[in-house]
Amino acid sequence: MTEPEPTQDNIPNVNIPDSVETIAAISTPPGRGGIGIMRLSGPQAASIAAQLVRLRQPLEHARARLADVLDSAPRGESARIDEALVTYFAGPNSYTAEDLVEIAAHGSPVVLGLLLNRALELGARLAVPGEFTQRAFVSGRLDLTQAEAVRDLIEAQTLTQARQAASQMGGALSRRVQPVKLALVELIALLEAGIDFAEDDVDVTPPVEIARRIDELLPPLTALEASFARGRIVHDGLTLAIVGRPNAGKSSLFNRLVERDRAIVTATPGTTRDLVTERISLDGIPLEMVDTAGLREGLEEAEQLGIARSREALADAALVILVLDATQPLNEEERGLLDAIQSRPALVVLNKCDLMKDANADPDLGLIESLENHGLRPLRTSALTGEGIAALREEILALATGGAASEPGMLTNLRHHQAITAAIQALNDAAEANTNSIPHEMILLDLYRALWAFDSLTGQTTSDDILNLIFSTFCIGK
Repeated sequence: MTEPEPTQDNIPNVNIPDSVETIAAISTPPGRGGIGIMRLSGPQAASIAAQLVRLRQPLEHARARLADVLDSAPRGESARIDEALVTYFAGPNSYTAEDLVEIAAHGSPVVLGLLLNRALELGARLAVPGEFTQRAFVSGRLDLTQAEAVRDLIEAQTLTQARQAASQMGGALSRRVQPVKLALVELIALLEAGIDFAEDDVDVTPPVEIARRIDELLPPLTALEASFARGRIVHDGLTLAIVGRPNAGKSSLFNRLVERDRAIVTATPGTTRDLVTERISLDGIPLEMVDTAGLREGLEEAEQLGIARSREALADAALVILVLDATQPLNEEERGLLDAIQSRPALVVLNKCDLMKDANADPDLGLIESLENHGLRPLRTSALTGEGIAALREEILALATGGAASEPGMLTNLRHHQAITAAIQALNDAAEANTNSIPHEMILLDLYRALWAFDSLTGQTTSDDILNLIFSTFCIGK
């Protein structure tokens, strides 16, 4: 005999104590839109929703129902002011594992505000930022890495960021860590058994076996730790500053890279007086491009201020492109810039190479020699013709990622990286203790440190203060 279809009447609020409050919030961004959504979660979600609108059919689990949003007139008469879709998800088969209702109306702030205010009058409480996702985490529907990925998906600015967040929401990072964690638990259990049942002729695990098991745990963790090099950049992006002398073609090169005429370009040196910024995606890596004023001794106050800001941008940028004019020898300002970028991630571009071809000549040999003396291999480009721009994009991407490839379950934020680093350190300490014939009780302390690091990653041992900090960065209604 098949089970009945879940409905509002026959599905109980599983594992939801009566003390749990029903929360409500508008889940869509502020302002007008085609559709706006208000969410309710908690024991009274369905009953409050039934009083907010006039349903045309009774609520059923995972079924959308048409409803009328009514305006309570002063004389007690109610007129329909909007039409809505009401979708009910009975706990535990919902995002929060509680009864959850979503009311989708037209995205008028007035209508959504009316629905929310009525919900609060009927006993719901306004949700705090991230409370819907926090309830999903507390109920076990998500681990902490998946919950954090919800925020990352909301904040994604590139398709690669969205894909990475969706992968994390699906548990990619958790799946990478889980086999290592299970093997660690087996090792802990083995050592604990040898200690607890030593009098019952249970064999004590020999040092060579302990070393072998620890050695098997480290490679996948080391590979995961290394993924932070690219994962952090995918998550946070980088700032790239384009610097050089006036009229070297910085703004033209900037426009080529952002693929539109964003910066003003003229033949007059010093046209760019202030920083011009534009955000682009380079193979999914978010880059904030900064076009700077030409670096020279400024003749006017406005140009001097622009040059000062250019130097600040140069100091703050994660990546630097130094643009040189292939038709001109190096000046003192450029020599100083070459010295300044030697220890930084930087590229040197010889621009205006099309002019050298027109003259049937090569770039100044003294210029090339000066760059080689600084250990730099310049890229030849022409912002006018587009020559070398594709190669420049590839070099920027390689410089940004350090050559690290994209992979499932990458570490994307500092908290994740610190947890994995702590686990690796604890395992190395355990391996050293084992080598030095330290008693198993002391080795277990290091192994438990590694286990706690894994648990903090997924949220099983994360303190309330850290949880509150994480979820407070979410949007209200998520």
